Amino acid sequence: MGHREDLLDGAVRCLYEKGYARTTARDIVAASGTNLGSIGYHYGSTEALLNTALMKAIETWGHELATVLLGPGGEELTGLARFEAYWTRVLDTMAAHRPVLVATFDAVIQMDRAPELRAMLTDGMQGARALWAHVFHHIDAAVEGEKARQVGSFYQALLSGVIAQWLIDPANAPSGRDLAEALRTIAAELR
Repeated sequence: MGHREDLLDGAVRCLYEKGYARTTARDIVAASGTNLGSIGYHYGSTEALLNTALMKAIETWGHELATVLLGPGGEELTGLARFEAYWTRVLDTMAAHRPVLVATFDAVIQMDRAPELRAMLTDGMQGARALWAHVFHHIDAAVEGEKARQVGSFYQALLSGVIAQWLIDPANAPSGRDLAEALRTIAAELR
C-alpha cells in the first residue's frame, strides 16, 4: 500500500479508537506509520482525510448491513416478521461499529463549518435512502425515485433515532420486536 491508503486506514482506525472530534494529525500519522507531510500531500488537510475516513467507515457498515439484510434467512419472512428480523439484524451490527456511530454524530456537529463534509453526508444519506427502500420494499430508486426517497427517508429517520437511543441508553433502546410491535400499534390506529 502507498501512503494515501495507509493514511486512510490509519484514520479509520483512529475514528474507531478516538472518534472524529478527538483525532489529530499526529494520531493518524502514528496509526498509519507515515509522516505529517503525507496528509497535506494526499488529502490537503487532516479534516479532509478524516471526512474521507468517516465516509469509508460508514460505507463499510452500510455494506455489512446490506449483506446481513439481504443475506439468507429473510426471504421466507413477510410483513412484520420480516420488519422485526431486519431490525434485529441491524441492531446486532451496532456494537461492533459503536465508535463510528459516535463519530458520525461528531461529524454532524462539525458539518456547518465544513461544507465538503455536509456534501459527503448528504450523498451518503441519499444512497442509504435508496438502499432502505430496496431492502425493505424492493423499490428501485431509478424507477420510482420519489417513492424510494419517501420510504427510504422513513427508515433513515427510524435508524437515526434508534442509533441515538442505543448510544445513549443501550439497555433500554428498542429491539427489533419493540419496533415491530410499535409499528403494529401505529398501523392499527391508522386504519
